[in-house]
Amino acid sequence: MVENERISLNLFVAYDLNYRKTKITDYTNINAGLVEQIDSRKFIGSFTIREEINYLIRENVINLNEAHLIFGRGYAAKRNAVLYFAIKNKMDYLVFLDDDEYPMAVTNTRNTAIWGGQHVLVDHLQYLFQSDITNGHHCGYISPIPYMDFNDTMTETDFRLFIEAISNDIINWDTLKTIMRNGGVTYADTNILTSENAIEVQEINHTKFISGSNLGINLTDSSRVFPFYNPPGARGEDTFLSTCLGERKVLRVPCYTFHDGFSAYNHLLEGVLPIRLKFIKADTELITTRFYMACIGWIRYKPLLLYITQPDRYEEKIKEIHEQLNETLPKICAYFGKPDFIKVAAELEKYHRNVKKHYKEFLETKCIWAKIMEHFAQY
Repeated sequence: MVENERISLNLFVAYDLNYRKTKITDYTNINAGLVEQIDSRKFIGSFTIREEINYLIRENVINLNEAHLIFGRGYAAKRNAVLYFAIKNKMDYLVFLDDDEYPMAVTNTRNTAIWGGQHVLVDHLQYLFQSDITNGHHCGYISPIPYMDFNDTMTETDFRLFIEAISNDIINWDTLKTIMRNGGVTYADTNILTSENAIEVQEINHTKFISGSNLGINLTDSSRVFPFYNPPGARGEDTFLSTCLGERKVLRVPCYTFHDGFSAYNHLLEGVLPIRLKFIKADTELITTRFYMACIGWIRYKPLLLYITQPDRYEEKIKEIHEQLNETLPKICAYFGKPDFIKVAAELEKYHRNVKKHYKEFLETKCIWAKIMEHFAQY
């Protein structure tokens, strides 16, 4: 792609210095060889965002409160910043990649990890011509759920009930069991790796499920682009975008990225390829805390997801989740030796009380974004 003069490659990096107390150079210090191969790079921090908000207010496009809904705090805001600058800089296509994943696939063949490089950008570009959204696959440590040995304190039935209570519709227990048996590792499917065709994503319960990374967005008609949203302090920005895609063509493309959720494999691109991947067991504070934080993030966006996708059954579903949590949370706390898990129930209640407010913000975010897109369409 670098040698193709018809293709311009441009890098957009959104960062937050408050997250894990990082510094600017952690994001801007790019390999010199890469700098030579791309056409431009844009680093998006708080100062850049403030400048852009001031510009939009001066141009009477949006006001300050509206700006905070689009560019405030959280993952959705950072994704919106990248989306915004890509459109403002007249990009045709945008591919989201997280900073803890690599353009590689790993399979488990005869109990050995077999690695292969993936043409992530090429594959997305190939299919974005004919779709609104493209989404690849993930392997590696994509699930925060560690390997566990069930016992009398917490049985498999207990844990299944808990996961079904806090997760979204795309979580399949049989798939999760396989991942857990593999020590928390998801291996690439060789049938997908050898496929040459993308598959159209079908709508399930008013949602075309996508992930927030290994994600391509067609920007050639910005009026067809939706923003990201998540309730304050929650995740789910990719899931809420998924609920907007009923009238959009979404393709699952046959390419993988390896997600290194525990920063355990920092030298993959330098050729350090382990023949076996580490089991992630629930036996350290780090692993338990990561799982706990994932549970909090999931339960915080569960009410709004239900409110959007199952409004007629919303109260019934919330009551059902409360009952499932009341039954399972004491067992979860005892198994992990972490009393904090009991807070999951309080978080559910808090976000349930605020669900109408969050739904209003979700709708407003789309309206505000549409005003910004209309502004850009004039130029």
